[in-house]
Amino acid sequence: MNESFWKNKKILITGHTGFKGSWLTIWLKKLGADITGFSKSVPTNPSLFKTANIEKDIKSVVGDIQNYEFLKETISKCKPEIIFHMAAQSLVIKSYSNPIETFSTNVMGTVNLLYAVKETKKPKVVINITSDKCYENNESLEGYREDDPMGGYDPYSSSKGCAELITKSFRKSFFSSNHENNIGLASVRAGNVIGGGDWAENRLIPDIISAIKNKENVKIRNPNAIRPWQHVLDPLNGYISLAEKVWDDQTKYSEGWNFGPEKNEAKPVSWVIEKFNELWKNKINWVIGNNELHEANNLILNCQKAKSRLGWNSKMNTETALKWTIEWYTKYFEGKNMMKVTEEQIVEFQKL
Repeated sequence: MNESFWKNKKILITGHTGFKGSWLTIWLKKLGADITGFSKSVPTNPSLFKTANIEKDIKSVVGDIQNYEFLKETISKCKPEIIFHMAAQSLVIKSYSNPIETFSTNVMGTVNLLYAVKETKKPKVVINITSDKCYENNESLEGYREDDPMGGYDPYSSSKGCAELITKSFRKSFFSSNHENNIGLASVRAGNVIGGGDWAENRLIPDIISAIKNKENVKIRNPNAIRPWQHVLDPLNGYISLAEKVWDDQTKYSEGWNFGPEKNEAKPVSWVIEKFNELWKNKINWVIGNNELHEANNLILNCQKAKSRLGWNSKMNTETALKWTIEWYTKYFEGKNMMKVTEEQIVEFQKL
């Protein structure tokens, strides 16, 4: 990462009020970027966005990614040089209960964003954040590569596979060097991200924190499911580094990229719970909850491409990521200044 690169850069982050969006906003603001955020709401209560009072240091626009005209107007006004597209319905379980919202937000929201970019010709770089669940999952333990087929059983995973295909279509149809809009467009697929400030329902760490707070048992859908757990700063470091690369060479780096942990760091849910128990030092009781809805059992990413071509590597193993996450929530419950705590973790991460 070239820290000086971001000084005074005009950045638009869609979905900046979400968990990952909030961490990215704090990090880029700390690097000196001029940030505009675009989001229809703060998705959880509590939230990192509100807890750290992120809004006071940026321009925050309330808008729905499904409203094409307002999105286009926002891009025209803020004139971003780089866009990070994070606005999404990001939960598998919710996608079953509300597939229309999931597909509308994740598919047509992506179309709206990319078409607005085409029409305004404003940014030089667009990084579209999708998901590791975009791949056609065959329960392989080998790790999915960037050129593996897109797919998705549940509406969320399917919508992210669609978003990847849309990205590829726009890149070939409108943004390549053969067209007047020579805009760099890359997509990124991260593993199961953890870290302080995530309060979303039906995610393992927030569910554990909520159970601790309410003195309840943690309900676990599938304790044997294997996931590529990683601290939120690891993939964000990849997104930021990739944006710099795309800026320098729109053609060479405008592709899909995986950012996940080492293969041996993909752990079962039960392992994460037991390690959390050990690190939290208070017994967490868990029970098997409702698991009627289909979810993949095994999900592992192959990140050799990012390592070899971007020089990116995961800086934390799963245990360290859990330690940092627990440290954040511990300080939250102690009433600390969470903007300061979050910034301190970013500084420590950059030293790793």
